[in-house]
Amino acid sequence: MSHSLTATITERIVGEVQGAATDRHVEFYSESLDLQAFPGKPSREEARDWLARKYGEHALDIVVAVGPGAIEFLSSDVQAPFRDVPIVICGSSSDQANNPKLDARFTGTWVKLEPGKTLELALRLFPGTRHVFVVGGSSDFDKVAMSLTKKALSSVNTKSEIVYLTDMEMNKLLEELRTLPDDSIELYVSFFQDFAGTKFLNSTEALPMVAAASKAPDFGMSDTYIGHGIVGGYVLPFERQAEATARIVSELLNGKKAKELPIETLPSKYMFDWHELQTLHIPESRLPSGSVVMFREPSLWERTRWMWITSLTIVVILSAIVIYLQRSRKQLKLAKEKQMQLSGLLISAEEQERSRVASELHDDFSQRLAILTLGLENVQEATPDSFGDVHRQLHELSKSTSELGADLHTLSHQLHSSTLESLGLVPAVGAFCTEFTAKQGIKVDFTADEIPRSVHPDVALCIFRIAQEALRNVKKYSGATEAEVDLQMTGDRLEISVRDEGCGFDLSKLHQNGGLGIRSMEQRARQFGGEFEIHSGLGKGTTLKVWVPLKSAAKRGTS
Repeated sequence: MSHSLTATITERIVGEVQGAATDRHVEFYSESLDLQAFPGKPSREEARDWLARKYGEHALDIVVAVGPGAIEFLSSDVQAPFRDVPIVICGSSSDQANNPKLDARFTGTWVKLEPGKTLELALRLFPGTRHVFVVGGSSDFDKVAMSLTKKALSSVNTKSEIVYLTDMEMNKLLEELRTLPDDSIELYVSFFQDFAGTKFLNSTEALPMVAAASKAPDFGMSDTYIGHGIVGGYVLPFERQAEATARIVSELLNGKKAKELPIETLPSKYMFDWHELQTLHIPESRLPSGSVVMFREPSLWERTRWMWITSLTIVVILSAIVIYLQRSRKQLKLAKEKQMQLSGLLISAEEQERSRVASELHDDFSQRLAILTLGLENVQEATPDSFGDVHRQLHELSKSTSELGADLHTLSHQLHSSTLESLGLVPAVGAFCTEFTAKQGIKVDFTADEIPRSVHPDVALCIFRIAQEALRNVKKYSGATEAEVDLQMTGDRLEISVRDEGCGFDLSKLHQNGGLGIRSMEQRARQFGGEFEIHSGLGKGTTLKVWVPLKSAAKRGTS
């Protein structure tokens, strides 16, 4: 029997039994009996005696018979050493084992040798075939297999010539194969021994030599031949039989009886070598339905599938993140725009309220105070000089009323600068700096360079309010005695900077401790698309800078 098949079956049995029998010790014995060395009944008796001497004292649980020779030997009357031991058969068809009569001790599996289907398949794949060369060896196994093959091929309906290359030395056989006609195919049966008696390992030694020498496509009879040079065929399922044998052995060790496991015949299957199909340019679509293709190399897609799937998944995730971020950015932008609109509305409402209050103070209260002052002066003039105390009190009241009127005028001017409306930005900021110096005792140095007179009123008001608030902060927080206000053009933008050499502050705490004044200045600048910066440090004074585009108010349509 094929050495590779025997090794495969043994390996499967050992693996199955050791995996299932973790709680018990199992010993394995393997014998490779060359039954060809025992021709005739005396030699068979010698084999029986030899086995009896070697294993007579062993309490064997199971015997596995691999191949037709072992099955036929154990099914004959020479069974003394294993008279009461279950026997598992495998590695053979019933025909190859001479159709033995098996008693209740036998279980296992048969295979079915069907070379006719392999030939029919080969002729379909190569319809131009005119010559079929069938290769076999000279051992007893080879001869039985060849005899069964000839019988099966005799019923194949073909006009191709079938030539049997048997009883030949290996060298001569290889030479013959090198000269096969172009319209030929080769069917490999088995080759354990050549005509000169030289022995070979069937599938791993003889078959590769035959396939390498043959000019024709090679087909075979066993799944153990796949990968050693044949295209394929309707092959004996020895791999599956090895699995079934291991399972049966395990069940017997677990307490089942052989008679409870009837012998089954495993069907052959169409099996092919992917590399041979590629070499001969045979598409898989031409193979029978349900065919098994071995050793297929993965396609570029199969090799890189997970890489592409992973990459695609990453791309999808990143795309989703980008879409989410873009949407969030859009929503944030809309929120900021709404915030700026709201801020603009608040600032506009504030300015309107400032204007209303300033107008009320100037047009109503100031006028009424002026009338009151005149009335007091008239009363003072009409009072006789003899009422000295009354004259003095009326004079004090008139003076206080005049001062109150002046303060109301100043407050009205701070709320809404008439100078800004009538004379423009530079005079208004200059006047405020002069007034601030006079009233607050902080010297303000004001400079302006090439500022156009036609500054949009909204931009002018924005700069004016920032100058007001910045100087108030100088008075309130810096402790400085001097300050600088600089107004100039930088490109198409109007820049104002306010500096002092006061105590300064920690910029990292600006957002924590920053008052409404700073936020108001920043919002005014942002409203017109401007930029707002503060530079300061403890003991280093403070510099505030604002840039506002001159055309921003006109573009925004603000008023």
